[in-house]
Amino acid sequence: MDADIELMQGLAQRVTALRPDLISAGASYGELAWVWGKDCARHRHAWARRLWFDGDDVVTWGWAFLPRQLTRNDGSVREITGASLSYQVHPDHLALVDEVIDWYEGVAAGLEKSVLPTTAEKFALERWAARGYETDAAALGDDGGWTQLNQRDLADVENPVLPPGFRFRTADEVTPEAVVQAHTDAWFPSAYTVQSYQDVRQTAAYRGDLHVLVEAPDGTMAASAIMWFDPANRSVEFEPVGTHPEYRRHRLAHAMLLHAMQLARAAGAIHATVVCLGAPGHPRARGLYYGLGFRELSRDAPLIKRG
Repeated sequence: MDADIELMQGLAQRVTALRPDLISAGASYGELAWVWGKDCARHRHAWARRLWFDGDDVVTWGWAFLPRQLTRNDGSVREITGASLSYQVHPDHLALVDEVIDWYEGVAAGLEKSVLPTTAEKFALERWAARGYETDAAALGDDGGWTQLNQRDLADVENPVLPPGFRFRTADEVTPEAVVQAHTDAWFPSAYTVQSYQDVRQTAAYRGDLHVLVEAPDGTMAASAIMWFDPANRSVEFEPVGTHPEYRRHRLAHAMLLHAMQLARAAGAIHATVVCLGAPGHPRARGLYYGLGFRELSRDAPLIKRG
C-alpha cells in the first residue's frame, strides 16, 4: 500500500475526532483505503497527490483524479474527461485551502474541475467561490449524485433475522472469486476484479473478519459489505454495501448490517457510519440506513469550474 494513504488516513482520524461533520465522502478513513485498493492497479497513472506537513504530521492533502478510461466487466468503456478532487484540511490549518486550490489548478489546468467539500466547510466554500468554482446544479438536482454521511451509535443493536436457508459469512471464509462476484453482481457493470480485491486486502485498514456476506441457499453470495474499523475513534464505516438484484426486497441488507454492527461492537467499535446518495430521486439506500437508525451527519456541497 502506498505510504501516503496511511498518512492521509491519519489526518482523517484526527479530523474525525475533532469535527466529524468536516469529513467528506471521499476523505474518510475507510473510503481512502477502498478507493486506493480497488483502483490502484489500473488508475494510479491518472492520480496526482500532494501532502502538506506541520512537523511530522500531515495537516492537509489533495488527491486529484485526472482523465482516464474505465473498462467494465460488460465490455463497456467510460471516458472520464474532467478532473475531480478529494481533499482534507485540518481545522487548525485552514489557510492551506488556498494552497490546495493553487495545486489543483496546476495539475488539472484546462480541464473541467469538480470538488466535493462539505456544507460545514464555511471558510473553504468561500475560498473555492472566490476562485471561480460554482455550485454544481446538476449534481444537486432531484436525481443528482451528491452524497451524505450518516452515523449511529452501537449501544443497542437488534438481532438480525435472515430468511430460511440463508446464512452469514465473512470474506475470510469464502474464496476471493466469490467475494468479487458478490460485488460485481450488486454493482453491475463494474471494473472490480480479483486483483482489485487483493489490493484492497493489502490496505492497512482491511479486515477479512469485518467483511460480511450473506450466502443464499444455492451458494450464491447474495449481499456483501466491507466494514473499515478506525481504532482511534472506535468507529466502523460501511463501504461498499450491495445486494444481488435477484435477492433484493428480502431485507438481506438490513439483516446483514445488523449482524455486521454486532461484529463491529464485539471488535470494539462504538459508532458506525455509511455514505449514501442524498437526492430525493435516490431514496432506496437512504431508507435502508434510516430504518437501521442512521441519521445524516454531513453532506456534500458539490462545486464545478468549467474548463
